[in-house]
Amino acid sequence: MTKKLTINPITRLEGHGKIEILLDDNGGVKDAYFQVIELRGFERFCIGRPAEEMPRITPNICGVCPSPHNMASTKALDDLYSVEPTPTAKLIRQLHFNAFFVEDHFIHFFFMSAPDFVLGPDADPADRNIIGLIKKVGPDVGGKVIDIRKRCREIIKLIASKPAHPEGGLPGGVSRGITSEEREWIRETADDTVQFTRVALGMFKDLVLGNKKYLNMVLSDAYRLETYYMGLVDENKRVNFYEGKIRVVDPKGNEYAVFDPRKYADHMGEWVEPWTYIRLTHLRKLGWSGLVEGDGTSLYRVGPLARLNVAEGMATPLAQREYEYMFEALGGKPSHHTLAFHWARLIETLQAAEDMQRIANDPLLTGKDIRNMNLKLKKVGIGCVEAARGTLIHHYETDDRGLITKANLIVATQQNAAPICVSVKKAAAEYIKSGEVKEGMLNRVEMAFRPYDPCLACATHALPGETPLEITIRDASGKVVKILKRD
Repeated sequence: MTKKLTINPITRLEGHGKIEILLDDNGGVKDAYFQVIELRGFERFCIGRPAEEMPRITPNICGVCPSPHNMASTKALDDLYSVEPTPTAKLIRQLHFNAFFVEDHFIHFFFMSAPDFVLGPDADPADRNIIGLIKKVGPDVGGKVIDIRKRCREIIKLIASKPAHPEGGLPGGVSRGITSEEREWIRETADDTVQFTRVALGMFKDLVLGNKKYLNMVLSDAYRLETYYMGLVDENKRVNFYEGKIRVVDPKGNEYAVFDPRKYADHMGEWVEPWTYIRLTHLRKLGWSGLVEGDGTSLYRVGPLARLNVAEGMATPLAQREYEYMFEALGGKPSHHTLAFHWARLIETLQAAEDMQRIANDPLLTGKDIRNMNLKLKKVGIGCVEAARGTLIHHYETDDRGLITKANLIVATQQNAAPICVSVKKAAAEYIKSGEVKEGMLNRVEMAFRPYDPCLACATHALPGETPLEITIRDASGKVVKILKRD
């Protein structure tokens, strides 16, 4: 009988999940599964609600990534009511979204991923966290992270009433404008954010790329996965978070598809497995080929590294330089190095900060025309944005009164779930040998999913009620040999 290791719950992510690792009789890894043990219900209980309520309801799915749900929902209402937002409203929306990208990417990089590199993957878990990180890099850096995030969240609050669950989305526009006085502190925040993001990129280069051990880990096969990639691009095929067409490239970097987000169902297939509550996705025209990589795979990845792999450049000059440097250092495009998601995340933060500067200096930002009221209900609306974690789609259908009859949400973590399974299995196979299990080894397995920044409440929704971690080790007959607990 196969031995089984269970990591429950997995750490430094949003939500509740576990990893099941199956060992063969020699103690090697036979298989591994990334399991989500929550149950999403939003698509069901939104039925019957007025469509205009969706931008207020869907941000409550998650307190970590509410702005993308608000924005995708708002854009779905634009489509549902056949209306384009005014130029000023579009600028305000983009300002909101860029501020979100900055604060969300910073919380993941500094709180979730950096401890593994700054403190080390084998460090005591009591130290391998944000507190230990601040002790190592200094309180000035920690204070700046908190300050930048606070100010960006104040921008979100200004535009959409509250940063945790924003409510500023209206079909055809936004609920309030920006004053000249507000423009000034927005500009100052943007300038400071650009400066500090460049500091953060310098830290990454020094602490990760400058450490041969860590660089070898980034480039190792344990954290390498060949898949297709998907993301939004503008008309020049540059990274765009707010709008554009969806582009897909194959594992060699060749363009596989470019399509309007409204055609997502023609390209994105969903698949159900009995061991997880997440619906897995694949490229529909290739068909489901299972949890495999490389030749024959139909899996694709979304998120920071995927967006940079899909695009032919960044939309801002400083981010473009970092983009070019990253791919040169990683050996060209596309990069299949999963740990490079962390690097790509900082480059995207720089683009978001630079774009905040552009918007802050645009005369239209303080315009008075903030909503187009030429609404015409067509009963189907689809909105798409790039959430921090990847491509996000909201699809609504209504009756003649505008009440929701169907809601379908395709979220980033759902699309990355199958690749995460393969990533976890590869890392486990590399670090778990002969049945030997140590905390550092398990952390290296968890490091295979952290680059994706999974947000499990977005992909599912339920409350398991407890958060202990327990690993049960069984022999070939199924008898419990040892139980390891992390309180």
